Amino acid sequence: MKIKFIKSAPSIKEAIEPNLTEIALLGRSNVGKSSFLNAFANQKIAKTSQTPGKTRLINFFEVEDNNKRYILVDLPGFGYAKVSKSIKKEWGKHLDEFLKNRFNIKLFIHLRDARHPNLEIDKNVDEYLKSFLRSDQQILTVFTKIDKLKQSELAALKKKYPDTLMVSNIKKRGFDSVKNKINEILWGEK
Repeated sequence: MKIKFIKSAPSIKEAIEPNLTEIALLGRSNVGKSSFLNAFANQKIAKTSQTPGKTRLINFFEVEDNNKRYILVDLPGFGYAKVSKSIKKEWGKHLDEFLKNRFNIKLFIHLRDARHPNLEIDKNVDEYLKSFLRSDQQILTVFTKIDKLKQSELAALKKKYPDTLMVSNIKKRGFDSVKNKINEILWGEK
């Protein structure tokens, strides 16, 4: 698999042309989106930070895997970012516009922190996505930071959320399952 950075855009108006199928990567600030991207790519393609909410632009990465190409869209995290309310409102407006109007998004990957599986903010994002989900789109929930759970906690999480995938960015576990699920959803390959 090859992944290369294409562009950062502050809004849908500056986004790249929608020529390829896209996957939108969403998650609250501090869920480990940049670390997820780096582990997924098996290389450093996204900047990581100790400060949640550093991603403030829509970042586009082109992925080539087994002669198939798609765009991975890294969106700003929602929630904890320490920015002014006016900036948060502006982000929200652009993200809403982007997610609802970007016709070539076929998959939303919603990253959730395995240590906090029942956060209201994640439930709200899930309901929000389902409110405009088209028949040609799917949502894939992926729990991050599973390495921070005890085996009993992990088993309980798997039981409660059987249709989700689970990854460890640090130990690079679970990413083959994510890639296989992407291939299944986008190209019908099992």
